[in-house]
Amino acid sequence: MTRRPFNLHELHQGVIAGDRTALSRAITLVESEAAVDLPRANALLDLCRGAASNAIRVGITGVPGVGKSTFIEALGLQLVNDLGKRIVVLAIDPSSTRSGGSILGDKSRMPKLAAHPGAFIRPSPSRTSLGGVTTRTRETLLVCEAAGYDVAIIETVGVGQSETAVHEMVDAFLLLALAGAGDELQGMKRGIMEMADVIAITKSDGENEGRASLAAAQIRQALHLYPPGPAGWAPPVVLTSALTGQGIVDVWHDVVRFTQSMRTCGAFDSRRADQRVRWFEEESKRLVLLEAVRPEVSAQLDMLRAAVLAGGLSPWSAAHLAAKLLGGTP
Repeated sequence: MTRRPFNLHELHQGVIAGDRTALSRAITLVESEAAVDLPRANALLDLCRGAASNAIRVGITGVPGVGKSTFIEALGLQLVNDLGKRIVVLAIDPSSTRSGGSILGDKSRMPKLAAHPGAFIRPSPSRTSLGGVTTRTRETLLVCEAAGYDVAIIETVGVGQSETAVHEMVDAFLLLALAGAGDELQGMKRGIMEMADVIAITKSDGENEGRASLAAAQIRQALHLYPPGPAGWAPPVVLTSALTGQGIVDVWHDVVRFTQSMRTCGAFDSRRADQRVRWFEEESKRLVLLEAVRPEVSAQLDMLRAAVLAGGLSPWSAAHLAAKLLGGTP
């Protein structure tokens, strides 16, 4: 049986009413890379933009093996069960550079949270996007906030040097660190340390408790080398265990303290404003790249690519010609 095409107004009403099916369909629409879906996606986003939201946006990252999904499930269950929050988790899965596919197994890694009526987990493939997020994470975030969620958690693909993307769309940036993995600061380069608003040492239980305490001391010492954040904020370092529940709610209280501090000094609103401008810049770039897939433009780009491959045209000259094709002014 052919499904009846959904009405955009009905879809929007379903989203703001908290209908999970409508929310899933809305996210699928705004994540679509098909040019035919773009006008409807933009219209839906304009409708969702008018919804009032006080959601706190939290980005979470960490080295591979740090236990991001386990930590998020423990935190999420605390929020929905003990604090009465409604949360959404946007989990970004890395895409294969060969097949382009993603496992999208985050729901299976957070089974208790996925089954809770107060939580919504949406896994999305990173595709070719860098920065630990997808090209449409901001749009997905906006739709989820229109659905009335109190807390939006963005789980990145993992720590790296391009994590600035997620930092530029959240209110608080949480870095998870792992003790007992050799160099306690391995993978935590200066850039990622400077972006962190709260740092949690995971798996701080059992035989690992002593190593976790040592790691926390090392990280606190390293943080003294960095300038303080707005309003003199110094990132707290919290020992946590998803197994015992130690420190999980303390991390959330630190996130709330940070956002309140940012509101008090005026940095919260200015950060949101800067993020909107960054959103505009990124979306402009994306639309220019979409122009490249139009058949008439794509054919000319293929000719330039072939000329570079054959050595008859330099890469920089070809790039300038490509910019002209795409409406740029090199």
